[in-house]
Amino acid sequence: MASRSTPAADSSAPSYLGPFIIVTALFGIFGFLTNLNSNLSPKLEQIFSLDHAWSNLVATSWFLAYLVFSVPSAKLINAVGYKRTMVISLFVMMAGAALFVPAANMVSFPLFLAASFVLATGVCGLQTSANPYVSILGPEHSAPARLTLSQAFNSLGAALAPLVVVHFILTHESKTATQAAIAHTVEGPYLAIAIALLALGITIMFMHLPAITSTRDFQPAVAGVKPGRSIWTYRHTVLGMVGIFFYVGLEIALAANAIQFFHSQGVNAADTIALMAPLYYLLIGAGRFVGTVLMKWIKAQNLLAVLGVFGIALLLVSMYSHGLVAAWTLVFCGLANSIMYPTIFALGVAELGPMTSEGSGVITIGNVGGAIIPLLLGALADKFGYQHAFILPIFCYLYVVYFGLSGCKPSRDRAA
Repeated sequence: MASRSTPAADSSAPSYLGPFIIVTALFGIFGFLTNLNSNLSPKLEQIFSLDHAWSNLVATSWFLAYLVFSVPSAKLINAVGYKRTMVISLFVMMAGAALFVPAANMVSFPLFLAASFVLATGVCGLQTSANPYVSILGPEHSAPARLTLSQAFNSLGAALAPLVVVHFILTHESKTATQAAIAHTVEGPYLAIAIALLALGITIMFMHLPAITSTRDFQPAVAGVKPGRSIWTYRHTVLGMVGIFFYVGLEIALAANAIQFFHSQGVNAADTIALMAPLYYLLIGAGRFVGTVLMKWIKAQNLLAVLGVFGIALLLVSMYSHGLVAAWTLVFCGLANSIMYPTIFALGVAELGPMTSEGSGVITIGNVGGAIIPLLLGALADKFGYQHAFILPIFCYLYVVYFGLSGCKPSRDRAA
């Protein structure tokens, strides 16, 4: 993989440690918020008497924001730079979190979906800026490992979300006798989140980050990167977008439907579910720490393909078993999923040089898979049961294997 030249500040590599830590902390925040939103499905079923497919609409509204705002977010990066894009995104996230308060007061399902969409719009901008920024903060050949390490903290943040849901939102029915009272349990957590995001946005505004206004500051001699060439002609980038579509779809689908699946397998003890739900994301985080080390000896794309096969094997066991065995094999899909998002992303923007921000915008569109796959899985589960519905995430894993084995290879001499 060709290396790229960086600005003069690159000669003092340790100066990137502070910015790396700051941006990595942001990964934890949007990981927490994404999974918190996904775990609202059981609550919405309780409030509005929805079936599995309709309750998954909250995930759909969240990830539709990626379809609408991924490319505009990339353009915003080029206009105002990475740091300002992160700050703007945090303020948009704050507004979205605050909208959950009137949604709960009005007991309005459409307003819940609108709040989810606005919050996700900010997360989309944060992801579109943070992912390539981490890739840029160091040599390109180590970008997958660096991004995997940052994404490990994303998973740790995501693992905290089910704990918040179980202890502060999915409260005991005796305390929430009316529909309005059930909805009001959402208010406190999201109001606290809005205040925290406002404070964080102001803090980041005054922090020092390297003055990288856009990836045009990097002028690499990369084969295949030609002035005026459309980002959509880069095969590995477009296939990376599809890979993110299937990966995010399966990750969110399994997480959003995990609690209902556990119940369908006779796992009803609240303490057991409170352990199993966050463990899914803890395994993703642990796998990312381990994967960062393994990538020193194993090519990222090969590790990606191996874990795709592992995910398929786990879901097959879950499909053809029952009870705790079926439940635990779904939980351990977290380990299979561990390096997938950061590795697909880093491989998809590899060797794009000055077009990295555009590539980031294209690949981030793939997050819309989180809007579609959970909805389809919920619909299949309503019709055929969860275990038969797992054929859908198995198909997603198959594409990830393909991308690792073949689709991630950059096309160097393709005509514009």
